[in-house]
Amino acid sequence: MPSALQARGLRAGARIGIAAPAGVVDPVCLEAGEQALRGMGFEPVRRSDLTEGAGYLAGEDARRAEELSELVAAPDIDGIICARGGYGSSRLLESLDAKAFRRARKPLVGYSDITSLLLWQWQSAGLMGIHGPMLEREGGLPEEMAESLRCALLGELGGATLVGRPGVSGRAEGRLLGGSLTLVTASLGTAWEVDTRASILLLEEVGEQPYRIDRMLEQLRAAGKLDALAGVGIGSLEGCLDERYPERSAETVLREFLDPLGIPVVFGLPFGHGAQNLSWSFGGRAVLDGDRGELKMVESAVTTR
Repeated sequence: MPSALQARGLRAGARIGIAAPAGVVDPVCLEAGEQALRGMGFEPVRRSDLTEGAGYLAGEDARRAEELSELVAAPDIDGIICARGGYGSSRLLESLDAKAFRRARKPLVGYSDITSLLLWQWQSAGLMGIHGPMLEREGGLPEEMAESLRCALLGELGGATLVGRPGVSGRAEGRLLGGSLTLVTASLGTAWEVDTRASILLLEEVGEQPYRIDRMLEQLRAAGKLDALAGVGIGSLEGCLDERYPERSAETVLREFLDPLGIPVVFGLPFGHGAQNLSWSFGGRAVLDGDRGELKMVESAVTTR
């Protein structure tokens, strides 16, 4: 993997390109998201065909890859935010130019299916990204989420603290990696396979029953991805239930895998598909405190230098 590199921080009035590398984009949500970006002091920019669809994808692979590559290369675009997740980002990765991403050093924002893109960028280009909200809510971004994203884009996220619940005691420092458990697991065996050594692994998920979470964790364990972790932070587990086996909750399954590791663990961090999705620095350094139930970011994903 190339050496770690921060993206370039934005300034007020910066032009942010909107990309749709995954699922079909809802025009109503998109408009609300554009308004939210303007409210943060940025200028949103997008192609006219961004809302086109091809089944469950936001256009054919070639359209989506071309759109993202254009935004990376365009000298008048300062940062990139993804419109929504869904599915489709992984279909583009082999056609993208990691060197171009590293040269451009543009902050890239997204979560959910965009986990694949953030992980590919980190593993292939060594470039930090922003795990944060996209333009997928009809009412735009709530105030706290918008402020968290604005700070992340300006390079003011260092020192920010996400507060959850104590899980396993201890304190650890490492680089933040992760996102959607499904997409982290799907990276195994690829050229952008997650390297978890000495990292703080942050995981969230939506709509996955506990037995499926069990299966993915077992796959990560068998692949050695839980062996050398510094710590683990769990975000939202939205809709991860099975009414047939209520005693086997998603958190119960996670504890069965994580408690024996003897590393700090925090639950309930405010990121992911839940009501609160605050930004964090993908690839940036942070401190996890299992006793206080806190994650404090030491390093922003972008720099103003």
